[in-house]
Amino acid sequence: MNCSISGEVPEEPVVSTKSGLLYEKRLIERHIADYGKCPVTGEPLTMDDIVPVKTGKLHTARQELSHALYQHDAACRVIARLKKERDEARSLLAQAERQAPFPALAVTSNVSALTNGKRAAEDEDMGPGAKRMRPGVSESIIAELTECNAALSQQRKKRQISPTLAPIDALERYTQLSSHPLHKTNKPGITSIDINLSKDIVATGGIDSNAVLFNRKSGEILSTLSGHSKKVTSVKFVSPNDVFLSGSADKTVRIWQGSEDGNYDCRHILKDHTAEVHAVTVHATNNYFVTASLDKTWCFYDLSSGLCLTQVEDPSNSMGYTSAAFHPDGLILGTGTTEATVRIWDVKSRANVANFDGHSGAVTAISFSENGYFLATAAHDGVKLWDLRKLKNFRSFELYDQETPTNSVDFDYSGSYLAIAGSDVRVYQVGSVKAEWNCIKTLPDLSGTGRATCVKFGPDASYLVVGSMDRNLRIFGLPEDDASTES
Repeated sequence: MNCSISGEVPEEPVVSTKSGLLYEKRLIERHIADYGKCPVTGEPLTMDDIVPVKTGKLHTARQELSHALYQHDAACRVIARLKKERDEARSLLAQAERQAPFPALAVTSNVSALTNGKRAAEDEDMGPGAKRMRPGVSESIIAELTECNAALSQQRKKRQISPTLAPIDALERYTQLSSHPLHKTNKPGITSIDINLSKDIVATGGIDSNAVLFNRKSGEILSTLSGHSKKVTSVKFVSPNDVFLSGSADKTVRIWQGSEDGNYDCRHILKDHTAEVHAVTVHATNNYFVTASLDKTWCFYDLSSGLCLTQVEDPSNSMGYTSAAFHPDGLILGTGTTEATVRIWDVKSRANVANFDGHSGAVTAISFSENGYFLATAAHDGVKLWDLRKLKNFRSFELYDQETPTNSVDFDYSGSYLAIAGSDVRVYQVGSVKAEWNCIKTLPDLSGTGRATCVKFGPDASYLVVGSMDRNLRIFGLPEDDASTES
């Protein structure tokens, strides 16, 4: 609404009844007095053809709009500042908690948020569709993951195989050294195993809903962790912080904190999944972990707070997750599904970057080699080896009959050996994409159940721990006479 003569907003606007053009009154009066015609169209024009424009309402509306826009802009700036302060506070809190993990004071001071380790549901932020709001993976966390990846990748280039690694001829002589009844007789079955390599402690998860911590050297049970209401499907140590994680078919994950007396207290009960939790895997920083569930989602957690930072759900995915593992460098996550697909994720973007098909049946286990190149996956039809550089399957092992699934795979830390568990346990010497992977030892299933459910290498492949569908943990290695000769 500018004057047709000056091009500016008129102080006293008038309009021509002939042309409909807008003018500043004093300017059009002077032009008509001098020329007697319209300055734009050239048509004859008198002051009788000019009528004033009422601007009261227009001016008021303009002022109200200007004020509203100013208030909106100010509100946006305040919200942006508060969000920035919130994110900085969360980052500082997470860093402080990681430097002094799980202090006893934190347990007592957080009574309003925790009751017997359970996060109070009424405090949870809920979003549209009654979905929990997640704070997300911050830029500082992504930077931490990236730095860890760079450091580990550089170390791998310089790393050499340990001189104390068990040689092939030693593994060829492995036999059962001991058997330990760790779980209940009325609900037998070990479903998951992990080893705290620095302390030589073995953890087992059982169908009896307990997790058991066992000292391999002394042959004694250190602690039986009760609390889950259904079978424990996955167990993991976070050794630097003396923390232990357990996932269960009861849809929960528990974070346990160790104490000086050897006991473990439940620090958090995580109830973010809506179906069985089948896998727990710890990031190389030991500050974060991922859980995977049959509810078709995986969750990324901050370890120190037990907070789910993000829950990843792919709308195109109709498959629940049955296994999961981080790549050794920590920026790739592998997940196995109920429908035979292996899905590879970029952890930073939470994007599904590759899918491996070819199995039949649920993918029961995933293991990345420490060399960073190979991935082993187990399913009902056996084991497949994948080259992560070319994203293709280069070898398959069909070891058992159609009625016997392959339940577990595990690369040793050096990446020299691969153990496979099904109706027995087989150890392979790791080859390459072209070179053969030779089976160097077959250990029979001594449980009488015909199902070895899980297998794990000890430090330097000095022993193997095996779980089966009975209640016993079995340890395989060199007999003492052979071991002393070997050393």
